[in-house]
Amino acid sequence: MNASFQKLFMAGAVAAALAVAIGAFGAHGLKPMLAASGRLETFETAVKYHFYHALGMMILAIWAKVAEQQTVTRAGWLLLAGTCIFSGSLYALCLLNIGWLGAITPVGGVLMIIGWAYAAWAAVRS
Repeated sequence: MNASFQKLFMAGAVAAALAVAIGAFGAHGLKPMLAASGRLETFETAVKYHFYHALGMMILAIWAKVAEQQTVTRAGWLLLAGTCIFSGSLYALCLLNIGWLGAITPVGGVLMIIGWAYAAWAAVRS
């Protein structure tokens, strides 16, 4: 269980660092381009969800270590997958202007929802 905790916490910490870096890059380096294309709000949404779920992964990692429940760890990995697909597709949509990428964004959202449902299930079981 300890290795799972460490990997999930590390993934969350790296994801949080990336969210800050990507958000700063968007706010300072890409803002004129994103504003001109009307994608600034979409980019900001991607960064917000990215950061919130990175924090969620770290919280779940700590909980997984304390509770020693595999369900909690699974919840964290689902959040990671959901974040990569949700925020990743929105980042790509904003930067590459490929419209069909918006069609896969909901898949990431569903994975995040399932991850939080797993966390709720783990809470009920403990």
